[in-house]
Amino acid sequence: MTADLVLGIDSSTQSTKAVLVDAATGEVVAQQSAKHPAGTAVDPRAWLDAFDSATDGLLPRASALAVGGQQHGMVALDASGEPVHDALLWNDTRSAQEAHDLIAELGGPQACADAIGSVLVASFTSTKLRWLRDHEPDAAKRTHEVLLPHDYVSRHVTGGDAFTDRGDASGTGYFSTADDAWRPELAESALGHPVALPRIVGPSEIAATTASGLVVGAGTGDNMAGALALDLGPGDVLVSIGTSGVASAVSATRIADGTGSVTGFADATGRFLPMATTMNAARILDLQCALLGVDHHELGRLALAAPSGANGLTISPYYAGERTPNRPHATGTWAGLTASTSREDLARAAFESLLCSLADAVDLLTGMTGEPARRILMVGGAAGNPAVHALAPAILGAPVTVPAPGEYVALGAARQAAWALSGSTEPPAWQPPAAETHTAEPTPLVREAYAQLRNRTSDWS
Repeated sequence: MTADLVLGIDSSTQSTKAVLVDAATGEVVAQQSAKHPAGTAVDPRAWLDAFDSATDGLLPRASALAVGGQQHGMVALDASGEPVHDALLWNDTRSAQEAHDLIAELGGPQACADAIGSVLVASFTSTKLRWLRDHEPDAAKRTHEVLLPHDYVSRHVTGGDAFTDRGDASGTGYFSTADDAWRPELAESALGHPVALPRIVGPSEIAATTASGLVVGAGTGDNMAGALALDLGPGDVLVSIGTSGVASAVSATRIADGTGSVTGFADATGRFLPMATTMNAARILDLQCALLGVDHHELGRLALAAPSGANGLTISPYYAGERTPNRPHATGTWAGLTASTSREDLARAAFESLLCSLADAVDLLTGMTGEPARRILMVGGAAGNPAVHALAPAILGAPVTVPAPGEYVALGAARQAAWALSGSTEPPAWQPPAAETHTAEPTPLVREAYAQLRNRTSDWS
């Protein structure tokens, strides 16, 4: 008897990744990828071309499919389903003022969090709709329907009505995590007129079945898919180092943090996924690599050749603005440069600033949930660097478990597809990935120096 295969898709900021997986075991059978255009505003039709390329030859082999996609992105479509404007991605901060305006209209930060689970920042879809209303009024008037990136790709597969899930919907700014339902009046208020929103599909439900018999799951946001892939449980904190940095944890209870430090998202299982997110993560290392003329491996080697604290060099790495803390107009600051600062110090300071920023996010998250970190898992492209292995437990002050490299967003989507295909009440019990746990003596002085610079620069941004 031939095993059912399921296809998981990660439609991320940078590329589409497709993994073909054994539905019973979670074993990856094949995988392919295709690049996306660069930038924070892109033609979403490019994602469909990337999907077709990445799934070429894999799609006919699959019994089920689900899409994990970058959160928040605004895909505004006219009545014929064509984009009226480039999709504004999560990391496009042009709508920072609109976020402030919408918060005020909702009655302030706590009222905003009570309404939708989070305090709006420029990442959220509703702020981008308000920007479209105020800066591109003709495009706003032609907007008939608004989708998230994963919704847009899912409909490319099914060709029918649009659908989404509660996890990705909770990052729009017009979904209530208290009621598990759209707040369409909030989307209307943001854009200036009523707009069609996708149907919300439950975590294990079949969203659609294509003419060829392919079962399509609801799909979800990338962070929710990653949590599903790693089967996060109580006390687990997942730290992801990609384009953005994310600390997330599953929770049985809804979060509504009026300070805005923690976003109270829903997850892909029926629970919640509170999250603290940074705009700057791997790009901190990317910049240092470019400045020093090295690759990431050599940057890590240089960093490990410098002492803890980088001989007094500290970086506030808010190169593209920042979300945690909420400083959309911030720039980076280096402090402690001297005539004897070395290449090694520059490399070390980059890793330390990255990890201090993530440590701040972890502290905010666990403080809000009241659940101490029993286990810290670290994933993402930069998580495999030996310098991260050495420095992360020292800066976080706890052991850090690094699962083997894998496409965890795509794997989470595949697990969701297998769940829908099975019709069971719980997702399939796949073998957890191999992992290494790293330990080190804590280095609290590094975090103290980082905090002093972070606080000192708060008036500059």
